[in-house]
Amino acid sequence: MDADHHEPHLDVLIVRDPKESPKKCSLVPLRGTPGIEFVPYDRERTVDAAGRVLLDPDGEPITAADRGRPLLVLDSSWRRLPKLRATVTGDPLPRRLPPLRTAYPRRSRDFEDPAEGLASVEALYAALRLLGHTDIDHLLADYRWADDFLELNRDALEAPLER
Repeated sequence: MDADHHEPHLDVLIVRDPKESPKKCSLVPLRGTPGIEFVPYDRERTVDAAGRVLLDPDGEPITAADRGRPLLVLDSSWRRLPKLRATVTGDPLPRRLPPLRTAYPRRSRDFEDPAEGLASVEALYAALRLLGHTDIDHLLADYRWADDFLELNRDALEAPLER
């Protein structure tokens, strides 16, 4: 790294739906990782996300202008996502990832996943890479399909962002 570039500090807040099985959650192995905080979803509690980038498939595309901002990830099924979103205050910046392909072999029996739906750890990794974090491969250490995900998306994860 050159003297003008330094690795941004990880600042990730994950609101996790306790109804989701911890055995199936790709983010659970990240508990205790410095810079990543888990908060269980509770409809009676709000989460202040002021100044954070919120991963949102309906948001504006993530850009280079978002670099250096902390990240908010809502971890739940697609069906329950609006319930988690309703507890978020502080007007976070909704941003979507570029088109990426999941390596996770998903099969939802009762709800169709979006075509570009990623495993939570894939979305987290991609967002952090695009936000300027480079020393984050350890986040995929416990993800069974990490190599496949990286291979499928190498070009998109390394492409420069719009300004």
